[in-house]
Amino acid sequence: MNTNLPPVSHEILLEKLTYGGEAMGRLPDGRAVFVPFGLPDEHVRVRLVQDKQSFARGELLEVLSASSERIDPKCKHFGKCGGCHYQNLSYEKQLQAKTEILHDQLQRIGKIENPPVKPMIASPLQWNYRNQVQFHLTAEGKIGFINSKGNSALPIEECHLPETSIDSFWHELQFESNKDVQRVSVRAGQDEEIMLVLESENPETPELEIEADVSVVHLFDENPVVLAGQDHLTTKVMEKIFHISAASFFQVNTKMAEKLVEHLLAKLSVTSSSTLLDVYCGVGLFSRFFASKCRQIIGIELSESACEDFAFNLDEFDNVELYEGPAEEILPALTGRLDSSTFMIVDPPRAGIEKHALDAIISIKPQIIAYVSCDPSTLARDAARLIYGGYRLVEVTPFDLFPQTYHIESISIFEAI
Repeated sequence: MNTNLPPVSHEILLEKLTYGGEAMGRLPDGRAVFVPFGLPDEHVRVRLVQDKQSFARGELLEVLSASSERIDPKCKHFGKCGGCHYQNLSYEKQLQAKTEILHDQLQRIGKIENPPVKPMIASPLQWNYRNQVQFHLTAEGKIGFINSKGNSALPIEECHLPETSIDSFWHELQFESNKDVQRVSVRAGQDEEIMLVLESENPETPELEIEADVSVVHLFDENPVVLAGQDHLTTKVMEKIFHISAASFFQVNTKMAEKLVEHLLAKLSVTSSSTLLDVYCGVGLFSRFFASKCRQIIGIELSESACEDFAFNLDEFDNVELYEGPAEEILPALTGRLDSSTFMIVDPPRAGIEKHALDAIISIKPQIIAYVSCDPSTLARDAARLIYGGYRLVEVTPFDLFPQTYHIESISIFEAI
């Protein structure tokens, strides 16, 4: 008996792009099948890699009939590397597809009829826009990214997403193995300042030789040890300088971070009597631009590193309070302290707003909530809760912070009814 028969393949028609970088089609039994690197209206041959009762996932084996929208990818690793998803689609079509996906998520998950989604704000740079890149190492210590199957590191020779200062540096990195270092991040600040961050699950500092004039920080459990240079970078957003430590998050597309700030300044009509609650405030990117316009800024942030940066970046202001800890613990304690003139910016991680935090937000009842989202599915879930809790969704504006990928940033404006 031959046990090495090739797996069964299926020929299907792909119908639409879905959140996560896949195209959806239908198997002969009617189940949805999701296929990476395919495009709508393509006839393809796929092999199932995940076969569930209600859906399946497939690996693209062959494009039998290509879409007229398909273009040649710029990177030789596209299709094998898991970092990019849409290099086979023109940038204009990428923007259109992501806008439609956001609309679909709000309608399907949030049950919002005719969600008020605006056209996506394009990135000024379609390539070389990232001020930070996180690499994984192969067992042999080669620099790479997690592959498209998500099961190992793929060594790479090129990547067209990092800023040019990072791109000219990362090729020089060499490691003997991945034994002492699990992840390697390269971050760029202003004036082509470079920081190398080595992340490991071992508190012992890795040995290394550094010839380049860069800062090097070892991170274990978010505890930084400076091996060379400084423990932070500085970056400029709309003429303001920000201090960003190795363990702190910052938007990876600096030019689009400016677009986010400009949008919030236009949409939040705060006055000298207003209080602004900045939840998941990070290093203070948004608070910094509103502090001179409000009576009071209240920041909430879990990360110790980001809190230290926030305090540094807003040190010139006397009207700023900062609470370090989980939003779901701090927000309930603020209930009753704030009046109806309160505005709120909430910028949660991909998981969205924790349920108890969201309940507290509805209890506080800020007049306007600006929800900065990096995941349309959790945005849709939270939007439904806010609408049920007494808010009207005024508009949703998507921003393309991550060209060539499926990721979608957006700002939604909610108004208390």
